[in-house]
Formats: sequence, C-alpha cells, structure tokens
Amino acid sequence: MRIADRYAVEGGRERMTVVPETVDDLWHLSHVIEPGDRVAGDTTRRIQRNDEQLRDTGGEREHIWAEIAVEDVEFARFANRLRVGGVIEDCSREDQLGHHHTLNVEENAEIEIEKHFKPDQRERLEEAVEATDTPDVAVATVEEGQAYVHSVAQYGTEERASITAPTGKGEYARPRAELFEELTAVLGRLDADAIILAGPGFTKRDALDYIEDNAPELAERITTVDTSSVGDRGVHEVLKRGAVEDIQQQTRIAAESELIDELMERIAEGAEVAYGPDQVAKAADYGAIEYLLVLDERLRVERSGDGDWDVDVDDVVETTEQKGGEVTVFSSEFDPGQQLANLGGIAALLRYRLD
Repeated sequence: MRIADRYAVEGGRERMTVVPETVDDLWHLSHVIEPGDRVAGDTTRRIQRNDEQLRDTGGEREHIWAEIAVEDVEFARFANRLRVGGVIEDCSREDQLGHHHTLNVEENAEIEIEKHFKPDQRERLEEAVEATDTPDVAVATVEEGQAYVHSVAQYGTEERASITAPTGKGEYARPRAELFEELTAVLGRLDADAIILAGPGFTKRDALDYIEDNAPELAERITTVDTSSVGDRGVHEVLKRGAVEDIQQQTRIAAESELIDELMERIAEGAEVAYGPDQVAKAADYGAIEYLLVLDERLRVERSGDGDWDVDVDDVVETTEQKGGEVTVFSSEFDPGQQLANLGGIAALLRYRLD
C-alpha cells in the first residue's frame, strides 16, 4: 500500500489518497471503506448519447472521474478487485450527478477516501504500508553449484544474493558444504517470516538437512517446493503455484490461532479472560485488556448500525488502545475467526481477573 497524500477537511474528516499495490491491499481497504464515506477515482461508465445521428446502442462506455457517497463495499476475491458502490456526488460529467455507480478498484489504481478514520483503520493502513517495504517471505532456489535468494514483498521480487561455484569433482570444485554455509548465512540475515526453499532434484533437500543441523531455528521457517529451474525462473514458478500466498495466509492464521488457543485455554481454566460485548466493554473501561480480539465482520455490522450490541465497538477499541492494550482484528475467512464468532465476535485476554 502506498499513501500518496492526506489532509484534513471540514467536519473533522480526513481525505487520503491511496494506491493499493496488491490483492492484500484491496482486502485491507474493504475493511476501511464504509457506508457514508466518500471515495473518488478514475472509472468508466456507460453513458447514453443524445445524438440523433448515432444508433441507440444502450450507451457507450467513457472514462470519467467520479466521487461517490458509499453505500456498499464488496471485496471480489477471485476477480482481484474491490467494488465500491454508491451515488455520484461529484463528477467530470455533471449530467451523471445523482446516478448510482460502482467503482471497480484494482491493483495500482489511485483512489481518494474521505472519512472519519478510526484508530484500528489507521493502524490497518499503516501495517499495509509497512508491509510494502518489509519482505516477509523469501525464496531461495538451489541446485548443484549455485543458489539464489530473492525477497518477496507486496511490490514484487528482488534478488538479494547470487551464490555460484562449481561443486562435485575437479580441480576447481567447491565442497557443497561451503555453498550451503553461505546460503544459510544469507538467509539468516534476512528479515523474513517464512522461507521457501525451491529447486530441481535433491539438492534443496540436502541444503535443508545442512540448515537443520547448523541453524535449526532458521529451518523452522522453511518450506520446500519443487521447481524445474533456479534464479528468476525458479521464483516465477514458485509465485505461479501460489506458494507465497499460501505461506502468507498460513502466517496470518498462525498468529490468530495462537491468540485464540490462549483464549480457549484461559476459558477452560477460568483464568483472566472476557468475551462477549458487555464483558469486554467492562474490561476495557477498567484498563484490564492486554489483547483485544474482534472479528472483522462484526466490526463491519456494528459500525453500519445493523448490529445488536448495546456497546459501541469503536469506544471499546479506542479505550483498549488508550490504556495500553493491543488490538487484533480476526478474519472471518479462517478457522480462528469462526471460533471467535462462536464467542460473540469479541473477546479479550486480560492483565488481571475481574470480579
């Protein structure tokens, strides 16, 4: 995610220009943009011409700039786009004002968002921006005599190391252990949450055996994938197979699973925990929340005014953060989120037990 501009507007609202650079960024925006916001960007619209010399073909699609008052938001996961629908409030064509329109936001499309940004929404955008510059997955491709390391970030891939030398037999042969040692050192210096070790044949397995013996903590972050090539072509194969997306999803699920497992253990033991909106709101007021767990879909429903909670979820989030607690928004798409939904969609790990 890239934030190109931001400034305050009247009514305490803020206008922010953002550029989503990945499908993940579109997903993040689907949890930031809400009904009542204003979203603007370049788009196309089928417009009926009043030209008697043209046949009535139902209108021709034209490129326009439009700003809409948001009514609904849909993340079209498999179409790699975010659909933002509403009424056109401002437009490069005045004759389109007041009409309903849907902005199809895609990767690398600049849009403007005007709204009252809530603390967790700002944090979500900041995390998306940080993820652009911090590679969380690395791909190492290796075969006899050569190894390459690429970082994978939301903006693409970047070669971080190229290690080449002959191995096997001969006057200039290099022991395989030296190749694996240098590869291990490069991977150890990377700030990567997960590493994909890929390549043809058995060399990658031998490399992993070396890493397991010499850097076991590093080996815990490694997953192996078969590819027919190394270097750029090998990385392309890894990306094409969706291995990076799988790893990123697993990392996200692992973090949520750790919190939900701790929550369930504490519930079973009758320890420091609160769940359900009323209990959690009370814990927030007391400053007792260490980790707040809230479901993304429940946030959306409550903020839209269609929820049934007697407490203001934004008050709970803001109070938790003001008193030093951490907030994690769970995805309803994964199993930990479903477990949280069964507990009412909100829970908290507490610093101390409330009577």
